[in-house]
Amino acid sequence: MPRSILGSDGRRLAGSSRCIAASALMAVVLVGASLAAGANTASADAARHGLALPSVTRAALAPSLVAGRGATVDFAEQEAENAATNGAVIGPDRSAYTLPAEASGRKAVTLAPGQYVEFTLPSTANAITVRYSIPDAPNGGGITAPLDVTVNGGHRKTMTLTSQYAWLYNQYPFSNDPSAGLLHPDWWITECSCVPAATTPTPAITTPFRPNHFYDEQRLLLGRSYPAGSKVRLTAPAGGPAQTTIDLLDSQLVDRPQVERTAANVLLFGADPSGRRDSVKAFDKAITFAKREHVSVYVPPGTYQINRHIIVDNVTIEGAGSWYTIIKGHEVTLSTPATDGSVHTGVGFYGKDSSVGGSTNVHLSGFAIEGDVRERIDTDQVNGIGGALNNSTIDGLYIQHTKVGIWLDGPMTNVRISNSVIADQIADGVNFHTGVTHSVVSNNFIRNTGDDGLAMWSEKTQNANDTFDHNTVQTPVLANGIALYGGTDNAISNNLVADPVREGSGIQIGSRFGAEAFTGQVWITNNTTVRAGTFELNWNIGLGAIWFYALEKNIDADVEVVGDNFLDNTYNAIMLVSDFPVKDLYSITNIHFKDVKVDGTGTSVVSARAAGSASFDNVDARNVGAVGVNNCGSFHFTSAGSEFSLMDLGGNDGGWLAPWELPNTITCDDRPHVVVPPAPAGW
Repeated sequence: MPRSILGSDGRRLAGSSRCIAASALMAVVLVGASLAAGANTASADAARHGLALPSVTRAALAPSLVAGRGATVDFAEQEAENAATNGAVIGPDRSAYTLPAEASGRKAVTLAPGQYVEFTLPSTANAITVRYSIPDAPNGGGITAPLDVTVNGGHRKTMTLTSQYAWLYNQYPFSNDPSAGLLHPDWWITECSCVPAATTPTPAITTPFRPNHFYDEQRLLLGRSYPAGSKVRLTAPAGGPAQTTIDLLDSQLVDRPQVERTAANVLLFGADPSGRRDSVKAFDKAITFAKREHVSVYVPPGTYQINRHIIVDNVTIEGAGSWYTIIKGHEVTLSTPATDGSVHTGVGFYGKDSSVGGSTNVHLSGFAIEGDVRERIDTDQVNGIGGALNNSTIDGLYIQHTKVGIWLDGPMTNVRISNSVIADQIADGVNFHTGVTHSVVSNNFIRNTGDDGLAMWSEKTQNANDTFDHNTVQTPVLANGIALYGGTDNAISNNLVADPVREGSGIQIGSRFGAEAFTGQVWITNNTTVRAGTFELNWNIGLGAIWFYALEKNIDADVEVVGDNFLDNTYNAIMLVSDFPVKDLYSITNIHFKDVKVDGTGTSVVSARAAGSASFDNVDARNVGAVGVNNCGSFHFTSAGSEFSLMDLGGNDGGWLAPWELPNTITCDDRPHVVVPPAPAGW
């Protein structure tokens, strides 16, 4: 959301292509069908080989704790801190601007030159993804560094890591310069408890100021398959940077390239699979031909350089799989700003603007989009997917290093986004912006966004009847895992959200950013958050794993929070707040919690800092760090009690909703002492 308003191996074609005659040049690929091997589950594969199961996690948790929630993925996640290493385990630490705070599970392993971390494969794999951090260049802009990869002591490959897409500094919208002074001298600075421009003498800040966005990830095809029990060793070679930090390794068995028997092959329109020449005109020609002949566009294995938007409408574009078909490009400075305010363009697939009806019947699948975005400029349209897409599907993509993975501007309807990985974004993962209706984001994996992982933003026009379901969101560096800003009859269900880092929550329901009021119903059902609820710099308080925020309007729609689990909460599990200047204008009512489990809070189960009410039915809590309810209401502390009421509908076990706290006893501690929660366990 914007805050300015506030070479793999084996890339040879897996078959042959031939031209067939038509009124114009026609390209049709005739190839053998690809084989869908599918990745075995880690447990079954290890058992088949008679091996003890290595430590496989989901969001650094035992998979049993999050069964049925989040995305079903074809890779196994292993945390570096659980692997064999002669490096140094860092963390746990949830303090912003630190390497462990941005790591999955808030721990990682730092390697000095010559040190290693070694993972045992839990299942057959031929590909790995390494999440890592290496230092920035002294003056910003990043460096590159080698990382040696060996399997079973041999088969050595070298990855070239980069920090060119990491390391931001300073205040929003951030800087790439570690020595830069304050971007906004008139903003409140928590570190000095001051407004620098209004303070005499002006306090100095320590540079680099607020470093963040430390991590990146890189994928590698190993060249062959290795069975469960194989040892994958990552070594920081001599002569590399002073430290290389490894967060985790994902391993998987990647299928052979997918091929299309009859399609418009971009190679026959002049596309360059080596990536040396710009292929944008070849893609345009292939799309034009495919639409005329009513066939799909096929992009075979290779790396294709695309340095501007590809406009798509009434077309299907299919790659050979996101590990094989890579579409990447440079960020290009425009000679004059575009009418939408963009000052850059870059690789991306865009529907037509909604002002002209948008695009329809667009289907994108089976390829990677790799951008070149290294700074945040909110007006720039440098997203992986953009525009308006009606009656369309996006499936099986890998999107990395763009501003926002998928930012769709409505009004538009009926888009399905599924089975995709979105990583290392400067801003959001997916954002439904303005009048997106009857659309679904399901079974996607989002990691290391610079803003909300998933968001619905009803600016000017309501988003309606949309669903975020069975997605995994990990380590959003800023803001929330999943956020709803206004809307009607929308749902967040069966998601897994882990490790938000700064100024956000696992899930936020917010009346802010000029959004339309919430109306109808809001369903928040069967989600799990872990290590959620961050520190809000401006307020100097901790947030809840789920955060209701009435900043610009009342929140009074029917909100049903049912079946959710809030685990290992850094501060509160549930927070309801209105900003202090508007606390007597806006309230939060009609919120209903049912069948909820809270396991571990640094402070309270519920923190109420607004007028209003909520009901609680079968909400069980344990390992509560402070009082169960921290009820400040709207801070008037009246003789009649708090302006916020909690309705006990029964079955609320754990003693957190004590009788003396009902219905509106004032139990206000503005900044309660924080107790580190124990690790989550089965209920």
